Amino acid sequence: MVRTPLTPEERERGERLGLLLREARGGRSMAEVSAAAGVSAETLRKIETGRAPTPAFFTVAALAGALGLSMDELLVRCAPLGV
Repeated sequence: MVRTPLTPEERERGERLGLLLREARGGRSMAEVSAAAGVSAETLRKIETGRAPTPAFFTVAALAGALGLSMDELLVRCAPLGV
């Protein structure tokens, strides 16, 4: 199966998500947050650095819960610019 290339908008949205998660993590370690969310620290690292710009919904939901973010907030802050 060949994955279609991401659009520039999808890449930008992934970068905004990564930045939001890094900001919300604050002084907590990746290991601490990833353990609380039930995902690997490598997965969190990839999302935060934009190497995984389209993570699975349940991964994002778990990270949001561990960081005290609502899915509504994620949607608003990560939506395409100008929307």
